[in-house]
Amino acid sequence: MKIKSSDNLYDVITRYPQTKEYFINKGIKQVEDNLILSTLAKRITIETITKSKKINTNLFIDELNQILNQESIDLTLSKGVSKEAATIKLDGVLPCPIRIPLLESFDKWLKLKDCENTINYELKAASMGVDWLKNNMKEESLSDIFLSAGFDLFFDDKYINQFKKKKVFKDLIPFEKYNSDFDNDYISLKDPKGDYSILGVVPAVFLINEEIIDFNEAPKSWEELINGDFENKVSLPVGDFDLFNAILLNIFKNYGLDGVKKLSKTLLNGMHPSQMVKSNTLKEQPAITIMPYFFTKMIKFGGPMKAIWPKDGAIISPIFMLTKKEKESELLKFVEYFSSKEVGEIFSHKGLFPSTNPDVDNMIPKENKYMWLGWDYINNTDIGKTLDVCLATFENSKEE
Repeated sequence: MKIKSSDNLYDVITRYPQTKEYFINKGIKQVEDNLILSTLAKRITIETITKSKKINTNLFIDELNQILNQESIDLTLSKGVSKEAATIKLDGVLPCPIRIPLLESFDKWLKLKDCENTINYELKAASMGVDWLKNNMKEESLSDIFLSAGFDLFFDDKYINQFKKKKVFKDLIPFEKYNSDFDNDYISLKDPKGDYSILGVVPAVFLINEEIIDFNEAPKSWEELINGDFENKVSLPVGDFDLFNAILLNIFKNYGLDGVKKLSKTLLNGMHPSQMVKSNTLKEQPAITIMPYFFTKMIKFGGPMKAIWPKDGAIISPIFMLTKKEKESELLKFVEYFSSKEVGEIFSHKGLFPSTNPDVDNMIPKENKYMWLGWDYINNTDIGKTLDVCLATFENSKEE
């Protein structure tokens, strides 16, 4: 481990400047002030600043070191040519479990197709957040391809939705129908307006600690979770903004603000998924943990933690791809790659993020359903304002 909780802010930022953006995304804005950084920051440890911000110190340290590890791996990967020389610009974030396998695959594909000299790309880890994407929402410098999850990023008028309304984007995925998991009688993920593409999804499931709650008494659906006797018993992924926002929006859609208040009352703590699978070892243990499906494969066999796929559907956070309509002919080969069976299997088999490619076996039982907001709801709702209301209601309800 390179960074420790006893290290001071100044030393960490000086030695590892690539971590600065992570500090800022977590609300530690002091690192932006050079005067503070060169004076007070020398006396402030990571542990002190995280505790003052009510941030889990161990998780913070883990994620800082993940950034350093990913950075060292990324040095071996091409990022294409400079932005000035590139004819195609690709930006986005990828879930950590699939980021390196996908970047390695993409690098090989670029060489095979002799495309290295046409593209500039930056695909950061999802743990870095999407503020760096939000800060560059100008039409004249807009990326040609976006890859990311995030309801606020894609459906808020302050960000990408403003360009979607101008018909800047076009769904260029070559297949007419998505994987049957997402194109059936109860769910249809394909955008009927032809603006957005979806490559895969991040499903949220329940993890039950049988040392605290009997499996038969545990909630088997979202409805049972918010209406049952589970106050102060649930860990929610509040640090995973994309998934947490998806959960809030779906609860609001189906159960209104009363449902959001009830969800807030269940909260014991918010943990990163990598901590969730070990939640039975914590002093303050949740009986139920809401987590991405991927992390269930880290559960110790024979241990007290058992996964439940909600019977009313695993709430999903889609992984979107946006492509500029005006560059359709130049982007087609890139779209064909990212929507290919090869990439779909990286999503599904390495990340347990079910793919929309119709030729991929997602290895999810057909009886396992997904809960999705639906395009009618998205297109007829101000998602940005709705999220603001949901987040405020959730926060205020915790204090009541």
